[in-house]
Amino acid sequence: MSANSLPDSAANWHTLEVDKALGLLNSKADSGLTPQEVDQRLQKYGPNELEEHGGRGAWEILLDQFKNIMLLMLIAVAFISGFLDFTAWQAGELKPGEVPFKDTIAILAIVILNGILGYVQESRAEKALAALKQMASPLVRVIRERKLLDVAAKEIVPGDIMLLEAGVQIAADGRLIEQSNLQVRESALTGEAEAVNKQSNLQLPEDTSLGDRLNLVYQGTEVVQGRGKVLVTNTGMTTELGKIAAMLQSVDSEPTPLQQRMTQLGNVLVTGSLILVAVVVIGGVIQARGFSNLKDLLEVSLSMAVAVVPEGLPAVITVTLALGTQRMVRRNALIRKLPAVETLGSVTTICSDKTGTLTQNKMVVQSIFTNNNTFRITGEGYAPVGDFQLDSQNVAAEDYPEIPALLVACAVCNDSVLQKEKGEWAILGDPTEGALVTLAGKAGIEKDQWNSKLPRVSEFPFSSERKRMSVITQVEEVATGEPSLTGIDPAISGFVNSESYLMFTKGSPELILARCTQIRLGTNTSPLNEEQRSQILAANDQMASKGLRVLGFAYKPLLEVPPEGSDEESEQSLVWLGLVGMLDAPRPEVRAAVAECRQAGIRPVMITGDHQLTARAIAIDLGIAQEGDRVLTGQELQRMSDQELEQQVDLVSIYARVAPEHKLRIVQALQRRGRFVAMTGDGVNDAPALKQADIGIAMGITGTDVSKEASDMVLLDDNFATIVSATKEGRVVYTNIRRFIKYILGSNIGEVLTIAAAPILGLGGVPLTPLQILWMNLVTDGLPALALAVEPPEPDVMKRPPFSPRESIFARGLGSYMIRIGIVFAIITIILMEWAYSHAHAVTGPDLSPDRWKTMVFTALCVAQMGHAIAIRSNNQLTIEVNPLSNPYVLGAVVVTTVLQLMLVYVPPLRDFFGTHWLPPIELAICFGFSALMFVWIEAEKIFFRLRGKKTV
Repeated sequence: MSANSLPDSAANWHTLEVDKALGLLNSKADSGLTPQEVDQRLQKYGPNELEEHGGRGAWEILLDQFKNIMLLMLIAVAFISGFLDFTAWQAGELKPGEVPFKDTIAILAIVILNGILGYVQESRAEKALAALKQMASPLVRVIRERKLLDVAAKEIVPGDIMLLEAGVQIAADGRLIEQSNLQVRESALTGEAEAVNKQSNLQLPEDTSLGDRLNLVYQGTEVVQGRGKVLVTNTGMTTELGKIAAMLQSVDSEPTPLQQRMTQLGNVLVTGSLILVAVVVIGGVIQARGFSNLKDLLEVSLSMAVAVVPEGLPAVITVTLALGTQRMVRRNALIRKLPAVETLGSVTTICSDKTGTLTQNKMVVQSIFTNNNTFRITGEGYAPVGDFQLDSQNVAAEDYPEIPALLVACAVCNDSVLQKEKGEWAILGDPTEGALVTLAGKAGIEKDQWNSKLPRVSEFPFSSERKRMSVITQVEEVATGEPSLTGIDPAISGFVNSESYLMFTKGSPELILARCTQIRLGTNTSPLNEEQRSQILAANDQMASKGLRVLGFAYKPLLEVPPEGSDEESEQSLVWLGLVGMLDAPRPEVRAAVAECRQAGIRPVMITGDHQLTARAIAIDLGIAQEGDRVLTGQELQRMSDQELEQQVDLVSIYARVAPEHKLRIVQALQRRGRFVAMTGDGVNDAPALKQADIGIAMGITGTDVSKEASDMVLLDDNFATIVSATKEGRVVYTNIRRFIKYILGSNIGEVLTIAAAPILGLGGVPLTPLQILWMNLVTDGLPALALAVEPPEPDVMKRPPFSPRESIFARGLGSYMIRIGIVFAIITIILMEWAYSHAHAVTGPDLSPDRWKTMVFTALCVAQMGHAIAIRSNNQLTIEVNPLSNPYVLGAVVVTTVLQLMLVYVPPLRDFFGTHWLPPIELAICFGFSALMFVWIEAEKIFFRLRGKKTV
């Protein structure tokens, strides 16, 4: 057979009989493929490996940092400044002791630092695909030419016959040929922790969801128990794992709101600066009637360009986000990508898994039904503490003899162990059985004691076909000194007469009930009539409709231990005990978190692989949905077009039985509706949706490495409430970023206008050198800005809707504030500059340079920013109304920065390097006086807006 005539491996394998599937792939269950067929298929289908498409390399990411428009302008300024210094040096025009190229070196150092900061944030390469590849099994046991062989996983081809046993990691997708009690853990793909019982003899509908395809096995999943023979149907990128890898690589990372706003800010600042530079140069040329003062105009232009770029802003933002990540870690949220800190504050929709995130991932019994009474059970987790309630009233279990009898069955027909570890109750074994042991413990029926009273001598184990299990126990008398059988524990008195053994059976309620002929009522047994059967089935339906997992219990006295394999005959004529309904109970703190979400204008959405009844019950209980709300299943979603889904996503809050591609489609549909989406996930199946979401949130406890690598944030406690806490922190971070942006850029605008005014007013030279401007932008702006970054949250931060992630950085009055404050800065400084220029030239002396007017302007601008920092802590409260100790870092930054500024004026080496001049105390006092006017103006603004009944920015 040629490679071209080989069959296509793309088929709905779960809909086909085993023989039909084998025929399609030209394979035989007993002999497998020949070496020639394997070679041909390797040529057609390729190796069984996940393919990786190239992303951006490290050098490309680094070079991209220097495409930022503000950094490009600074690079141009550095080279022009270097050229001017070079010409001055060549012409011998440098002053004695003046260091050439210091402005160029300082500017380029800032450019490189900002480039490195950006690179560090972006260069964390996505390792999700590498984590996916690690899920592949190295060696696989196959049948080829009737021989058992262990071959490399990458050499598996469609048509191979693969053998499975407990502990094996499955190497390819396949159709089951035969199986024996085969259980496969598919949580990595489906998100559901419970192992799936596989069956080979099924033909399933075409629209059967991934988690319900019981006749298929998937690459990357794990065999828990049993064995099986599998026809390999898909390998490499055509497996379900391969489809996830393809989806993962097809998702493009969008810039975060903060990155978009910073790009917008850079464009506006650079454009405005270039326009202003052009105006100043053209005005200067016209004023001089020629190019005689071009060098002075270039120096002014360079200073303006440096002044307009907030060089310290990237570093301040990075530190602010890093501080945010530290605070979030203390709240159990680990941030993997720094911009995600601020992005969280923009979230409008949180799509959450159910199991373990909204719920405790612990099965808890909610109710029992026995003798026509439904008892509600209280308590949380696996702690054997809780009450039994009938009609909302607490009752004693021993007052209703049917309850202890039922609970003994729960404890004895059970393989799990309840134990206390580090103060926490935990179970070893199946969560469902753990819930039953806990239930028994709430009534004082301890499993260990009952294992002594009723030691197990045999059992009929659970299987997916039988849907029940039975244990045979020997009846031991209680140590009361009474004769045999009369000393049996009161909980099971009347269970036996002359019999020495008891069989307890649990399983599917309908199947157990069908095998019962009697019912336990009080301490007696009675024949089971049709009315009682109907009542039991009705109670079962009612429990199931609430999303509970329901088990039926029965017992049977035996004279002897039944022989092995006699389960069908032995499990007849049982005595009915009752129903037990359990649920993976909601986390108690999640209800408050959902309510806080609603109050904050954030819509929670549940997306789960679980059944719709369970999903609806949990969602209604938590307040995510209301009675009557629609539940959209994976099958319904599969039939919808993208347009139809887009119309539904704002109306649906519960998605059940979803497949991997469904989660991705839901996120994309919400994003097309303009929603800003956070998506939680723990399985491999969640990785594409996590990467697509604006914020991908992986589970720290149950999450796979693949999901963690694809995420922006990892929940260390797998708790929905932690997402809400992190969202609050994100809002605080964004508010503080806006606060220090308006603080930094208000002064920058003032600097630019002051520098532009100097040549227009005919003052000699530039008032501020590029080095001095860098000092202002990095130190006198940077330190207080960092202090403002840790302002505590405002009280209403989670009582308002999220701000639009697409809003401009200048929105809600920030732009007008910057311009207004910048103009006031400039007016105050220009008035001082005009006076200082005249005064410095009029009052001279041995230590008094006529150029000290520039130092007065420099000092006044820096000190004015200190008053600005103190006043800007609150938008609406006066400074005297704000508790200074709520953020002591601001006062500390103001004091430190003021001392550093004075050192530049009064410490000779620093004075020489920065080109400043000594100021007499009276002139320094005048600088402080003019600077204080900035603080007075901002406080006056607050009073003005308060009187008008308006809030400031």
